[in-house]
Amino acid sequence: MPELHPRSLVRKLAIRPETDFYVWLESDLARRFDYACCETLDQFRREERALTRAGQIKAGGERHEKDDRYRLDDRTRFVLGWSNEAKIAALENQARGLEQRMQAGGEKIAQLNRQRASLDDRLGLLRQLSVFTSFRDLDWKPVAVEIEALEKEKRQLEQGSDVLRTLQAQLADVEQAIAETKAELAKANEDKARLSERADIARRQLDECRTLVSTSDKDAKAHYFPRLEGMLSDGDRRITVESCDGRERELRDRLQEQIDKEDHKISRLREKIVAGMTAYNGLYPSETREVDASLEAAPDYRKMLVDLQADGLPRFETRFKELLNENTIREIANFQSQLHLERQSIRERIEKINQSLHEIDYNPGRFIVLEDDHNGDPEIRDFQQDLRSCTEGTLTGSEDSQYSEAKFLQVKAIIERFRGREGMTDLDKRWTRKVTDVRNWFAFSASERWREDNSEHEHYTDSGGKSGGQKEKLAYTVLAASLAYQFGLEWGETRSRSFRFVLIDEAFGRGSDESTRYGLELFKRLSLQLLVVTPLQKIHVIEPFVAAVGFVHNDEGSRSMLRNLTIEEYRAERLSRAG
Repeated sequence: MPELHPRSLVRKLAIRPETDFYVWLESDLARRFDYACCETLDQFRREERALTRAGQIKAGGERHEKDDRYRLDDRTRFVLGWSNEAKIAALENQARGLEQRMQAGGEKIAQLNRQRASLDDRLGLLRQLSVFTSFRDLDWKPVAVEIEALEKEKRQLEQGSDVLRTLQAQLADVEQAIAETKAELAKANEDKARLSERADIARRQLDECRTLVSTSDKDAKAHYFPRLEGMLSDGDRRITVESCDGRERELRDRLQEQIDKEDHKISRLREKIVAGMTAYNGLYPSETREVDASLEAAPDYRKMLVDLQADGLPRFETRFKELLNENTIREIANFQSQLHLERQSIRERIEKINQSLHEIDYNPGRFIVLEDDHNGDPEIRDFQQDLRSCTEGTLTGSEDSQYSEAKFLQVKAIIERFRGREGMTDLDKRWTRKVTDVRNWFAFSASERWREDNSEHEHYTDSGGKSGGQKEKLAYTVLAASLAYQFGLEWGETRSRSFRFVLIDEAFGRGSDESTRYGLELFKRLSLQLLVVTPLQKIHVIEPFVAAVGFVHNDEGSRSMLRNLTIEEYRAERLSRAG
C-alpha cells in the first residue's frame, strides 16, 4: 500500500469488509485517487494533487479540471454508500417533474390545436364568401317577396275560374291512372323476366342431373341411392325445382355432420391408443427404444403382447409383490422410523434445555421456555405425507393391504428425487438436504413466562424489533442453557467430574455493560471455567468475575508479547499507577 496523504480522499471511503476484492480495491483506490481534500484555495495551491468542495481537481501539479455541466449535489449523478436507494428516489423525483412538464406542454399543444381548428373553420367560411362579388347575390329577401307575390296571383286566378278547376281535376285523375298502369306494366315485365330466368335455370339443372345420373356407376347407384333414400324423411321427399338446392345442402350438411362425428371418434381412439403407447414406453424404455408411439407401430406392440403372454410373466406378479413388500417397504419404514427418532431426539434436547432455562431468571420473576412447532413449509409437509402414503396399510398382513404397484410407484418417485432427476439435479439435491434434515421440520421460538403461574409474558419468534441489549440478553440465556445441556450439568451442582471449560473469543466487545454482567453471572452460576478474549474497554466489567488476566501486546504486527497477572496483582498495579 502506498503512503496516503493525511487528508486523502481515500481515507473518506469505506470498503465493504466482506467483498472478495477488498485488497485489490483498496490498493487501486490508493493509487488512483490519493487527492488531498482542501478547504481553502491557498491549501489547494500548495498541494500537488488536490480536490476542493467545489469539484476542482488538480493532478500532477499542473492540470486543473472542473466539470460544471452538473450540480455537485445532483443525487442522480452519483451513489453515496452501499445502497442506490437515494439515487433511485432522485431519479424518480426527476421523472415525476419531467412528466408534469410534459403534461403541461401537452395541454398547451392541445389548446393551440383547438385555436388553430377554430381559425381554420373561420377561414373556410370567409373563403366561401369571397366567391360572391355583390351583396345582391346573397340578398334573398327581394327574391322571396317576388315568389310570394306570384304564388298569390296564381291562387287568385285558380279560385276565379271554374273551368280551370275542372280541367285540373281531370288532369290529376288521368295522371294517376297512367302512373298505376305503368306500375302494373313494370311489375308484369319483372315477373316475366324472373320466371324466364327460373325456367332457364331449372332446365340447366335438369340437364346436369340427367348427365350426372347417366354417367354414374351402376353399382354405386344401386349401393348408395337406397341409403340416401332411407335418410330422407317424408317432408324431404316432396321436392320442387326451387327446393332442390336447399334439400341438397341440408343432406350434405347432415352427411358431413355424421362424417365429423365418426372422425372425432376415430381421433379420440387414436389419441387414446397413442397415449397408452407413450405410457408403456415411459414405463419400459429399454424394451421400446426402437418403437414409436404411433398407429403405424401397432404390429410391433401386438407382437410384444404376444411375447409377454407366451413368456407367462403374469404368473410371477405375486412373487414380485411379495419381494417388494419384504424389501422396499421395510427400508422405507426404517428410513421413516430413523427420521422420527431424530425428531424425538431434538424434542428431548429442547426439553432438557428448558429444564436449565427454568432455573435461570431472564427477568425478575420470569424465565425462558424454548418451543418447537411444526414447520408449515409445503415441501416438508408433502414429503412427510408421501412417506406416510408409502407405508399406510402395508404392515397389517391382510390380503387387502398387499404392497400394490401404485405404492411401488410412490416409493420410486421419492427415490428418483433423492438420486436427482434428469435436468433437475441441483433442485433435487437442495430438496433432499431440506426435507431429510429433521431440524427443518421445526419452527423454533421462545416464550417468556412468569414463575408464579407459568403464564406467558411475551413470545419471541425472532429478535426483530428488539433493542441490542435485549437481543444479547436472550442470546446469553439460550447459550448458557445450551452449555448446561452440552456438558451434562445438573443445575446447582458445584462439584463434578464433567468438562466445564469454555473459550469465548472477541467476547462482549460491542455489547452493553449490563448485558455483559448478565452473561457472566449466568456462567458463574453454572460453575463454568471461562477463558475470555476481549478488548481492554470491557476489563472493568469482567474484572469481578475472573481470577487472572493476560495482556497481549504487539507493536509491529509480527511479534506478540503476553503478560500474566493474578487479579490481585492487576488491582495492586492499577492502584500504584493511579497514585
